[in-house]
Amino acid sequence: MFSYRHAFHAGNHADVLKHTVLLQLLDYLNQKETAYTVIDTHAGAGVYTLDSEFASKSKEFDSGIARLWDRKDLPAAVAEYVNLIKSMNPSGKMRFYPGSPFCAEKRMREQDRLRLFEMHSTEIKNLEENFRRVEAHAAAQGQRSNVRGKRVMIQRADGFASMKALLPPPSRRALVLIDPSYEDKDDYRKVKAAIEDALVRFATGTYAVWYPVLGRLESQQLPERLKRIAGSNWLNVTLCVGNPQAEGMGLHSSGMLVINPPWTLEATLKETMPWLVEALKRDEGAHYTLQVSGGSANIDAKPRVRAK
Repeated sequence: MFSYRHAFHAGNHADVLKHTVLLQLLDYLNQKETAYTVIDTHAGAGVYTLDSEFASKSKEFDSGIARLWDRKDLPAAVAEYVNLIKSMNPSGKMRFYPGSPFCAEKRMREQDRLRLFEMHSTEIKNLEENFRRVEAHAAAQGQRSNVRGKRVMIQRADGFASMKALLPPPSRRALVLIDPSYEDKDDYRKVKAAIEDALVRFATGTYAVWYPVLGRLESQQLPERLKRIAGSNWLNVTLCVGNPQAEGMGLHSSGMLVINPPWTLEATLKETMPWLVEALKRDEGAHYTLQVSGGSANIDAKPRVRAK
């Protein structure tokens, strides 16, 4: 239990999808001055070193961020994502990859709040240390740091259980990101239960659930169960980079289901997803799906335009 380390997978095609969508959700929240809270139920280490033992062993980033690093034809949403990663690599060399906590922290404003939960003993220590380094860097630059404390809180705790006490937030604006490892198949049940409870407590919050697209029944059922809970206001997007490998190893597809998505997200993804498929595809099995409640979008297609 708790053996999963995201460092093996940092910057892969699933991270590209997850963090591109996450930034679009944050940009929408930033359009209003009112503060909001971001809750990350499975925060991980926050930042990953791509030349570390873990990341360099699997080199999954080669299937993701590495393919986008030097591209000059990025769609706006992808450019925003790549530029954020580059801002954490001022040397120009692709070495550091920010997880969801730092993607969020980079976009949030002084009045907003970030609540991070992680249970893995090593990951929580790394998360705390990475935020301490941000504070130290700000101090070295003569800047006042307000990263930790009231603005950012980090807890070694079960994110599924801990999010309950934070909903609804005082400002009645929140984004909840739920992306467990699904290493334990019980995570699928916990995600469903957490969303059911959260919508009772705070029906107007935005909830973003990342999930792997696998052959196992639990994986196939999760998005459909979440759609039924959400009712009439959801968006589901998946990115598949190729056909499943013969030996059944490696993740080839993942999805993000967003409950109460911003109205702008559908149009952004219609523009972005065909390009991402071409940019990240492993073989001709690559494709994407985009579904929106109410039937305004129901796309299951290979791209019609080719990324150059």
